[in-house]
Amino acid sequence: MELFTTSTLQKESYLSSSFVRSLLESLLIARYTDEKMSKLVRQNKGGSFHLDSRGHELIGILSAKLLQSGTDWAFPYYRDRSFPIGLGAPLIEIFSAFLAKDSPHHSSGRMMPDHFCHPAFRIPVQSSVVGSQFLQATGLAQAIKLQGKKEVVYVSSGEGGTSQGDFHEAMNYASLRSLPVLFVIQDNGWAISVRSEEQTTGGCVSNIASGYPNMAVHLVDGTKYVETAQALSTAIRRAREEKGPSTIIAKIPRIGAHSSSDDHQKYKTDQEIQEDLARDPLPAVTKWALGEGYLDQNALEALQDKALQEVERAVAAAEKVAKPSPKKVAEHLFSPYSPPNGAICTKKALQEEPVVMVDALNEALVEEMEADPSVLVFGQDVAKGKGGVFGVTRALTERFGESRCFNTPLAESTIVGLAIGLGLSGAFRPVAEIQFCDYSWTAMNQIINELSSIHYRSSGLSTAPVTIRMPYGAYIQGGPYHSQRIEAIFAHCPGLKVVIPSNAADAKSLMKTAIRDPNPVIFLEHKALYRQRVFSARALSSVPEYLPFGQANIVQTGSDLTLITYGMMTFLAADVATKLQKEGISCEIIDLRTIVPLDKETLSKSVRKTGKVCILQEAPLFAGVGAEIAAIISSEDFCYLDAPIVRLGALDLPIPYAKELEEAVLPSKASIEKAIRRLHAY
Repeated sequence: MELFTTSTLQKESYLSSSFVRSLLESLLIARYTDEKMSKLVRQNKGGSFHLDSRGHELIGILSAKLLQSGTDWAFPYYRDRSFPIGLGAPLIEIFSAFLAKDSPHHSSGRMMPDHFCHPAFRIPVQSSVVGSQFLQATGLAQAIKLQGKKEVVYVSSGEGGTSQGDFHEAMNYASLRSLPVLFVIQDNGWAISVRSEEQTTGGCVSNIASGYPNMAVHLVDGTKYVETAQALSTAIRRAREEKGPSTIIAKIPRIGAHSSSDDHQKYKTDQEIQEDLARDPLPAVTKWALGEGYLDQNALEALQDKALQEVERAVAAAEKVAKPSPKKVAEHLFSPYSPPNGAICTKKALQEEPVVMVDALNEALVEEMEADPSVLVFGQDVAKGKGGVFGVTRALTERFGESRCFNTPLAESTIVGLAIGLGLSGAFRPVAEIQFCDYSWTAMNQIINELSSIHYRSSGLSTAPVTIRMPYGAYIQGGPYHSQRIEAIFAHCPGLKVVIPSNAADAKSLMKTAIRDPNPVIFLEHKALYRQRVFSARALSSVPEYLPFGQANIVQTGSDLTLITYGMMTFLAADVATKLQKEGISCEIIDLRTIVPLDKETLSKSVRKTGKVCILQEAPLFAGVGAEIAAIISSEDFCYLDAPIVRLGALDLPIPYAKELEEAVLPSKASIEKAIRRLHAY
């Protein structure tokens, strides 16, 4: 730790009279805010949930005041209400959010209290998920480093959050890349009712953090002003000078219960409660400031009156703020986007047919990276000589450099968390690869809980233009861990767009659209189609350069029945339909291209024309995409049906490795033909 002499301390801004007075005022406002919220809950005046932050005020406010507001970034956690107060965030907005009103910088009633979001203060939308913010902050710090800026990212959490894997992944990556991150752990000794000794090896996070090379670690008494300010100043200076990340563990009391729905007397002894009260930072800092002559008793009382009046005015104003309108509940699920118009005649399309999907996807990445320097490609094994296990990202590092196509650790949550942070920066369009969709489960917290709802949770204030590429599907003898089909999981999560191309031409156009879309896109690439030279060899000039999402493709027109499908099933269905056409069975094949958004209009027109529907999917039938489509058709076009809807998919089993067993589980051309003949004969 940096040694501070008397002369050094005299130069520190946090020892100036104006700084100390400002901090004291913010401390008082934070304390009175907490006490007022507690009263409002007991009075049942609108706020139904209150997180007690008493004891946490000093570390949060000091952090805010020592950082550069509007320049540095912050991911404060849900008990860090003092941080936005220290920045000078409008108190009326904090109270209106507490009262579940239409608070403009707090999700407009979509999130619980204390999830502040404000672009001007550079606070992206926050989450209730413990620890998920660490990786996002790390990704944003990488965005800062890539731009060569002198900015810092602050991220806070209680010590309980450090038990999450995302904390360790973030510490590893920040240390590995020497990123300007300030990890502030507000250690009050309790993760609700669980003591630190019961969850943290060694009893303190500092022992763990010290194990990461290039990580500066400060263990401080977060109730002591100078000690805490010294550590924060040192860490911020280190980050701004590009010397690497720091972790500050501030030992503080949690004076009250975890929340208004918790009773700490059930698990804390009376002695422990009294010990926490005795360590209250507010009287400690007040006594220090009086003793050092920063103000006298009269000035302190004036400051107290001013802070109390400000809180009361904010509450009165917040009570008058309108409630969120139910008419606006569906707004901001997606950020509006329409891809550019125009046809394509790509560099290779007319010269080197056939073009397979792997090559088409590579072309799409190259063209978008050439057109837009903000496009980044990363993931496991995607860079340098490897270029991905299937070669989709080959030669991108050689062409664009390691800053734009780089490898990540073998950690899927890291990959997606970084992508979110990079996207939230507003400076980059990340394209992340998960090596196989089967491995995405360890990233599901970042995808489902975080990425999908960023725009909605922030009421349109935050946007994460993230594309996540995943090879998926079976038919390659990959066994249970290389053959999963999980599109229905993503489709069930509001806020994600789900794309599944069936051929090279669509793959290229849809990938280019995905990269430019400001919304999160899950892009599923079927492994068995990567190098198919039959159906995937459609001329690349036959589709727009940027194919709009939600626009299904009628692969083949027909009059007897409609085949609705996507991905690998489109390839198989086309072969079967060609054979049956010779026997006079006319099948109309619809390739969905995108599951979300779904082109209901094209489906409805075809159903009304043919009267018979067969839905083909590679995934198991139960709770699959086909079931949803069948429900939509039954609800909206039932009177046009001349036969029951037929669904065909895999058995409700994992995919076995042995070829004979794999074939027994998956749909085949023979089973597709049998289903079509049965439907046609109905």
